[in-house]
Amino acid sequence: MYIICKELSYSYPGAPSNVFSGVNWSIKGPGFFSLFGLSGVGKSTLARIISGNIAPKSGKVTSGNGKILYSYDSERLPGWLSIERHLKKTTPAGNSALLEGLISGYGMGRLLRHRFSALSMGQKNRVNLIRYLVQDFELLITDEVLANVDEPTRYEILGSIKRLFPQKTFLYISHNAIEVARFSKTVYILPQASDGATALIHEVTGLDQHEGYVIDDRTVQGKVYEILRTASMEGTMP
Repeated sequence: MYIICKELSYSYPGAPSNVFSGVNWSIKGPGFFSLFGLSGVGKSTLARIISGNIAPKSGKVTSGNGKILYSYDSERLPGWLSIERHLKKTTPAGNSALLEGLISGYGMGRLLRHRFSALSMGQKNRVNLIRYLVQDFELLITDEVLANVDEPTRYEILGSIKRLFPQKTFLYISHNAIEVARFSKTVYILPQASDGATALIHEVTGLDQHEGYVIDDRTVQGKVYEILRTASMEGTMP
C-alpha cells in the first residue's frame, strides 16, 4: 500500500486561515509508521483526507489498491448491542479466529456481555480497535486509539499488531512521543505552519521495536528528543 499527497491544503469552513498548505508527502508500506506533531497542526485533518472522510481544499491524494480505514479515539459503538454481538456482527467471514485471539489478547473476554456504555474509556478504545483490526484493510490509520489505556497494555497491543499484521500498513497518530519513537519504522512530523506557507513534513527514523526486542532507555530518550526537537523546528518555506 502506498499513499501520495500532492499540494494538499485544508481550511475549516469559515476559518480565516488554512490548517496546512501545500503538503507533499508519501508513505509506502507495509510497516508501522507514525504521524506526530503538536496539538492543532492538522494531524487528524490530514488523516481524514487520506482516508477519504473529508475532501481537501485543494490538492490530491493517490493510493494503491486496498481498503483504507480510519479509527479515532472518540468513536463509539451502538449502545443497544452487547460487545460480543456487535463484534461478531461486524467481523468479516473468515476472520472469526482473529477476532477471538484479539479479544483474549487484549483482555476483553470477561466483558463481552457488557454494553459499550458500561466500559471504562480504556476498555472502549480497545474494543473499538479490535473491530477495526478484524476488517480486511490494507492501511489502518489509528488516531489516539490507545488513549486512556495503561502503558504496559499499550506496549503489548502495539507489539502484537506488528506481529499479527506484518504485511499491513499502519499510520499511528499519538501525542505520546515515547511510544511513537519505540514502535515506528518512520515518524512523520507535521510542523506548525503559518497560513500561505508550504508545510514540510519531516522524517525521523523510528526504533521499530518488536516483541522480544529490548531497547535501552537511553536510546529511547535520545530518539524522543530528536522527535520533539524536529516537531518544534520551523516547518515551512515561503
